[in-house]
Amino acid sequence: MTPAAIAQPTPGSFVFSGDWTARGLGGVAAELESAGLAGRPAATADGAGITAMDSAGAWVMQQLLERLRDAGSSVKLQGLRPEFARLREMVAQQLAAQAAVPAPAAPAAPSALARIGQGAAAAGEQGLAMLSFVGESALALAGSLAHPARIRWRPILFNIRSAGFDALPIVGLLSFLLGIVVAYQGAAQLRQYGANIFVADLVGLSMLREFAPLITAIIIAGRSGSAYAAQIGTMAVTEEIDAMRTLGIAPLDLLVLPKLVALVIVLPLLTLFADVMGVAGGMIMARAQLGVGYGEFLDRFVKAVSTTSYLIGIGKAPVFAAIIVVVGCFQGFRTRGGADSVGRQTTRSVVQSIFLVIVADALFSVVFSALDL
Repeated sequence: MTPAAIAQPTPGSFVFSGDWTARGLGGVAAELESAGLAGRPAATADGAGITAMDSAGAWVMQQLLERLRDAGSSVKLQGLRPEFARLREMVAQQLAAQAAVPAPAAPAAPSALARIGQGAAAAGEQGLAMLSFVGESALALAGSLAHPARIRWRPILFNIRSAGFDALPIVGLLSFLLGIVVAYQGAAQLRQYGANIFVADLVGLSMLREFAPLITAIIIAGRSGSAYAAQIGTMAVTEEIDAMRTLGIAPLDLLVLPKLVALVIVLPLLTLFADVMGVAGGMIMARAQLGVGYGEFLDRFVKAVSTTSYLIGIGKAPVFAAIIVVVGCFQGFRTRGGADSVGRQTTRSVVQSIFLVIVADALFSVVFSALDL
């Protein structure tokens, strides 16, 4: 094979030689750059020395001729074999047809109203998809309860340990500190009216009814909900979920139901632990700031906090657990693309879980107020 070459014996003439094919065009690019293309009234190009040509070579030749014409020269190509000339003409026609097609206009930026509409449509679509996912999960749970042999106990126990036992330190620490903060902030006001003993009412009702279940759910949403979304999202990206469906394994039975059952079990227990730690923190701060002894605090605490208030706080936990699991797993299953999508869906799962938990807590407060509980 003879490499393609361009010679310029005189300033106004070019001689083409060699194999003008995809494999032989390696050094032509540098020769194109060094060719003198200053404007001249006429130029000649001799292609008699070309021994082979394909569409790539014809395209390169046509580009050179176009550059010469753009530089102001009228080019006359001679000596080219008929089959090579026909190929070059075909390439020239295709290039001319492509140049005649107008470039697509850049899409106009959507208006603010259009962006609001698009966001609303996307939110509606995601809401419908989540409702569908909730229905599928409910059917899968009903099927497992109807056939207990299908329940996967090992994943349930694993999730109880990872979402429950492993979360005890962070839940206990934050609840303890929150009890201290509540008691400290209330101490200044209670001291003014000589109502120091009522710090037990403040800490007990606020922690057991609101703060303990809410702070526990928020911690679990950031800790375990994100892990659920990341795990399922990674499996979706690596096509492990598709492989499970191919093997006849229902992804909901293996990936969602064990997490749901485990978190519904452990979140009330974590809330109970948060109650104890929050009250302990408030009791310590009450003794330090208000001089209320531990015995006095506990005596008032038993009178101030009813069983109903305690059960209201515990009763919120299973609902919060279901929200965290459903949102985390749903966002994991919606992962598409690569690793960036996993991170994006994980972030969405945490944000949506915390938002829905707070909304549910607000609805609980409205309902309990209406029921005078």
